[in-house]
Amino acid sequence: MQSLAGIDATLSRAAEAKEVPGVVALAATDTGVLYEGAFGLRDVVDGPAMTRDSVFRIASMTKAVTSVAALQLVEQGKLQLDEPIGKVLPELAAPQVLEGFDSSGAPRLRPAKRPITLRHLLTHTAGFGYEVWDPDLIRYVKVTGIPSILTGKLAALHLPLVFDPGERWEYGINIDWVGRAVEAAARQPLDAYFSAHIFAPLGMTDTGFVPSADQASRLVRVHRRGLDGSLEPITMEISHREFFSGGGGLLSTGRDYLTFLQMLLHQGRFNGAELLRPGTVSQIGQNQIGNLQLGIMKTAMPELSNDVDLFPGVRCGHGLASVVNAQQGPNGRSAGTLTWAGLFNTYYWIDPQKHVTGVILTQILPFADARAVKLYGEFERGIYDALQS
Repeated sequence: MQSLAGIDATLSRAAEAKEVPGVVALAATDTGVLYEGAFGLRDVVDGPAMTRDSVFRIASMTKAVTSVAALQLVEQGKLQLDEPIGKVLPELAAPQVLEGFDSSGAPRLRPAKRPITLRHLLTHTAGFGYEVWDPDLIRYVKVTGIPSILTGKLAALHLPLVFDPGERWEYGINIDWVGRAVEAAARQPLDAYFSAHIFAPLGMTDTGFVPSADQASRLVRVHRRGLDGSLEPITMEISHREFFSGGGGLLSTGRDYLTFLQMLLHQGRFNGAELLRPGTVSQIGQNQIGNLQLGIMKTAMPELSNDVDLFPGVRCGHGLASVVNAQQGPNGRSAGTLTWAGLFNTYYWIDPQKHVTGVILTQILPFADARAVKLYGEFERGIYDALQS
């Protein structure tokens, strides 16, 4: 296909121009893999070349996997979408809302008006935030001495809410709590649950929380974007965590993650396995938050994220695993497309109407990097052009 060659040219040019250090991108339709390409370097200073089996930190793209795990347990009756999650996680039985700080700087807390449910957590309407986009939580961490979520310590999850459950949408540590609920309901660690019930059935052999020696040898280096636009490799160890982060801990390859996306595109069935019922997958893709607005995520930590508005002017809702575009996107995606991303500039979409899904992976900080987002849009446009040719 001529248009697929055009995607090669677009991605290759971006890597050669050092707009991104390297990139892996894949797309599939309901009939199979449509496109796969790898360009540039895993490390802009000394290579090696990016390959199709390069391993990436997928960060918040972990959230969709955790959400699928939770919904499997909902189907089995071990978790309930609309019952208080405190029945499963006693730590969340009496949530407190941060109202502000008194004249001495101490936080002012009050009991939440209603219980947190699994649906609240899955849709980021429980009231939890992230320090990266919420200065009040940065202040709370500083004043109380609670560890930052960046430390990987379990105590970092014990943040107060910043609003009452169900009243707003704010991106936060919700899915880390969903991971804890999966562990409690399934009575096994999250890595073991994922392996047995998601990765093994789908043949995702290169995805997990802790890399093997072979996977570590294929790990892509994280780069930081300088103010002048340059890219510098930075050291970022796979740090020890006190818990498996359902909100952001996985490593994966483009091929593995595309397999996961294909499962959702195929209504929960893929590679001979049924992970979810079609009705559950349908719910995943439906807006669950009514008229609540996502808005722009304003950064409070510019070293980690830019302001986030991935779809300017496009109204978005939130399903049970990801953001849902309420309107058609500018690069070809239909209304009702599922989408999200990871901190290191990894992005995916699933378009049930046009039966196509795609993933594009780089490793750049801060998040919502303008050049990476532009390349994502160009890749998406190339895929839809190919479908029409």
